[in-house]
Amino acid sequence: MRISVPTETTAREQRVALAPDSVARLTKAGVEIAVQRGAGVRAGFRDDAYTQAGAKLIDDARTAFGGARVVVKVQPPSEQELALLDEGTVLISLLRPGQSTDLYARLASRRVTALALELVPRITRAQSMDVLSSQATVAGYKAVLLGAAELGKFLPMLTTAAGNISPAKVFVIGAGVAGLQAIATARRLGGVVSAFDVRPAAKEQVQSLGATFVAAELVSSSAEAAGGYARAQTQDEQQRTLAAIGAHIKDVDLVVTTAQIPGKPAPRLVTRDMVRSMRAGAVIVDLAAETGGNCELSKPGEKVQENDVTVLAPLNLPATVAFHASQMFGRNVLTLLQHLLKDGNVLIDLDDEITGAMVVTEGGSVRYGAKPTPTPAAVSSNA
Repeated sequence: MRISVPTETTAREQRVALAPDSVARLTKAGVEIAVQRGAGVRAGFRDDAYTQAGAKLIDDARTAFGGARVVVKVQPPSEQELALLDEGTVLISLLRPGQSTDLYARLASRRVTALALELVPRITRAQSMDVLSSQATVAGYKAVLLGAAELGKFLPMLTTAAGNISPAKVFVIGAGVAGLQAIATARRLGGVVSAFDVRPAAKEQVQSLGATFVAAELVSSSAEAAGGYARAQTQDEQQRTLAAIGAHIKDVDLVVTTAQIPGKPAPRLVTRDMVRSMRAGAVIVDLAAETGGNCELSKPGEKVQENDVTVLAPLNLPATVAFHASQMFGRNVLTLLQHLLKDGNVLIDLDDEITGAMVVTEGGSVRYGAKPTPTPAAVSSNA
């Protein structure tokens, strides 16, 4: 049985699905790993690191895809890559549930068994397989660095010969994995940090990192639904949430928004009027840009200026920290593969609570959408 790691071809993608440390763990367990030449170079992993880990190097994508029992990728396969997948191949990658209906139909037509990494269930024994959480950690970290670089101020308080410099105020909306990492990073850089979410657990986590929790009166013990997501808010709750954000945002220097709803457009939490009320020189970094954005003014991949406020809507931030993002991604995939491997082969058990939840196509059929999935509320990060 062979597991193949092809080079990623999606624009802006620098990561690789398995880093050499994860490859070494698999080869020591007797698994054959084939890596396309150059697959890890953009993430900082040369080909010789893979050969030293026990992998076989493959010259081209056709050879990497063809003949593989399992193909592991970061991004969904392109049209050209789809054509290279053999019938019966197991594909493991990000597959954009809720946004990839045509892709799933094509995978099913080729009788590919596809597992969407976004659908790792939020249960204790699957935590180490959760790529959304690991990559959200990277995104939350990098978002603050982007915002700090754009901001015309220091983040920390400084005492200099030219006088004292007041610290910048940072506001994080959504206290999931990305939000908590943004809080921690902003705190390390010396900012005065505040955050908002509706879940009681988030309030405790925010405060444990030394940040101020905004609008604690909106936290409700009934706000959290299955899987750690917040439940959908009523219209009245949404109005109170927007009012709380609007009242607080006008006095901050840097805003990081992290709220996303898996399979749906991101909720709009920062309106044009809110942006216009902010201080001159303030910066917003919208981590939900790829799904429509939390800020009304966000344009995916672009920088927007409104009333002297800068709105950044970066795409695929984890790929910009490719070395560690790939290591983390690869360790998630490694754990999943260890779960799937039985007696030297990959076993797809649809009755298993982890595997069954992740399989989107199997046996020529599309399985995704057969069961409802929990819907997080507007102010909870997707990871």
